[in-house]
Amino acid sequence: MERSRTVSGVFLMGYAFLHFMNIAAGLVSPEVMFQVQQLRGLLTGHPPGQFLLFAALLVHMALALWQVASRRTLRMSLPQALQLILGLLIPFQLIQHLVFTSYASNVYGLDDDMTSIILLMWNSPEVWHQYLLLLVVWVHGCIGLHMWLRLTTWWRQALPYMIGLATLVPALALAGLLTEGRRIWSIFIRPGNGPVIRDSFNWPDNTVFARLFEIYDIAFWTFVLLLGLALSAFYMRRFIRKKKSLQISYENGTQITIEHGLTLLEISQLNGIPHTSLCGGKGRCTTCRIEVTKGLENLAPPSSAEARTLKAIKARENVRLACQVRPTASLSIQRVYQPKGRRQVHSAQGVEKTITVLFLDIRGFTARSAGLLPYDIVFLLNRFFDAIVPEITKAGGTVDKYMGDGLLALFEMDSPEHSAMAGITAAGNIGVALARFNMMLASEGEDPVRIGMGLHTGTVVLGEIGTTDNAPRTLIGSAVNAASRLEAKTKELGVELLISNQVVLAAGMAAPQERLQDFSLRGVDHPVSALPVAQASTLENLLTPQPDPEATVFAPAATGKVT
Repeated sequence: MERSRTVSGVFLMGYAFLHFMNIAAGLVSPEVMFQVQQLRGLLTGHPPGQFLLFAALLVHMALALWQVASRRTLRMSLPQALQLILGLLIPFQLIQHLVFTSYASNVYGLDDDMTSIILLMWNSPEVWHQYLLLLVVWVHGCIGLHMWLRLTTWWRQALPYMIGLATLVPALALAGLLTEGRRIWSIFIRPGNGPVIRDSFNWPDNTVFARLFEIYDIAFWTFVLLLGLALSAFYMRRFIRKKKSLQISYENGTQITIEHGLTLLEISQLNGIPHTSLCGGKGRCTTCRIEVTKGLENLAPPSSAEARTLKAIKARENVRLACQVRPTASLSIQRVYQPKGRRQVHSAQGVEKTITVLFLDIRGFTARSAGLLPYDIVFLLNRFFDAIVPEITKAGGTVDKYMGDGLLALFEMDSPEHSAMAGITAAGNIGVALARFNMMLASEGEDPVRIGMGLHTGTVVLGEIGTTDNAPRTLIGSAVNAASRLEAKTKELGVELLISNQVVLAAGMAAPQERLQDFSLRGVDHPVSALPVAQASTLENLLTPQPDPEATVFAPAATGKVT
């Protein structure tokens, strides 16, 4: 159903665009306007094209009515509400347009040339009604197109240009309408021209006009009836659901009567009751958890995902996740975390993402800095970071934080593969930059700087941590801990880099199997397979394209075991 609405909507949007361009051609000349209409006729000027156009129109209108009838609530976002209202307003004006153009042309032989249609409407409010109709169709289509494509990367990049195009197209059409309307009207009102032009355009007489208005009235009231039936179905379903409703009682005395099928978190949100949920209702956190004080016996047992989450926090038997519970009987509940104050939760509540994490630390820096003055230490660190950080940013990464003589860098790309490739590129280039930096130090009579890096790919939660007034962005997850522990292991092994096999496989590469080792890392549940690299600058020489393109990205592969 959603696909049918999208396909029919895109087809109608394309037709509206051609219609606008046809009118805009009036800015140039009537001949160009006619040529554009001929071009538009290649799409809908023949029976198959007309069938597709009217089929798309009927499908789109029917789905709009069905959406009204099948909604559970009239609560919706402003763009959704605007799109729905515009979509229901379009048929009221479109019916008249179709009757007096397409129907009149096919049945009574009216010349449907764009100049003829503009002249027919020119000296009446109808010309503005029809332009507003096109404008409403255009705005409705633009909203629908944005809602469909808003999650794609290319659309976000193209959005400023598309907004400009969406504004320019109706403006050009209005200019073309005014230009051609004034031109043809100035000719029409000249003495003796009116009857000749009416005959050449085969305008309907009064009898035909009366018949067209009868057809319009029938079609208009038919749509009104269908819309009334859709609204009646909505309220009938709502009445039936209320008859089967249940009551949720909150700890502060608030009582809500709701229908079956919603989760407790959705119930709170729909009724404006503050209910913390950092993961967005996916069952990946416990911030929405509740204590069921009455009616626990009427709840279905937790799903495996909910049970696993509750087990992790050793929750009592009456504790459940509001985002996973769909009550079928009345309940009394108490929210464990009750938002207080005007700002209930941090604006950035946390986003799960698979990224590549790099930890870097200077080896032996504490001993080295013991003989240096504080300003000299700062000078050395800044020179070092100036040498290596550009390699991180050039690869697409960002430095999340500096930690004395080390740093944490993140590679947040549009896919795990791109994140892993960026991390590999940055690690190798850091090795090259370090070699250049040490050559400069040697020329100054200074000892070289040695580093250790840990590179790992995994799923983390990116969000705000701190008070509501001061909560810097940070990340949490086992992937962060694993990268940190790998960096610490480089000191024991005497290598510049430990790169996990997860990074290698995520990038679509393969590491030498005989050189991979398993590392049991403190705070990490499972051993991590990683490749020790003595000099980071040689990393890309050690990796080869993955032989099996269908290999599981995070499959462990290791030989020896190091603890």
